[in-house]
Amino acid sequence: MSTGRLEAFSDGVLAILITIVVLELEIPTVRACTPCGRGLPCVLSFVDLGISTTGAS
Repeated sequence: MSTGRLEAFSDGVLAILITIVVLELEIPTVRACTPCGRGLPCVLSFVDLGISTTGAS
């Protein structure tokens, strides 16, 4: 088996394992963001997501 085929096979196995793990996760209940008290964590999570998706350049 060539190296390329082995890499493709291991990628496929890893993708199947990750899919199985993700399917077994439970979805937590999400509370709505309110301006009093709980709004700051929601805002910070969106800022963190924005920074991580833009690459923090």
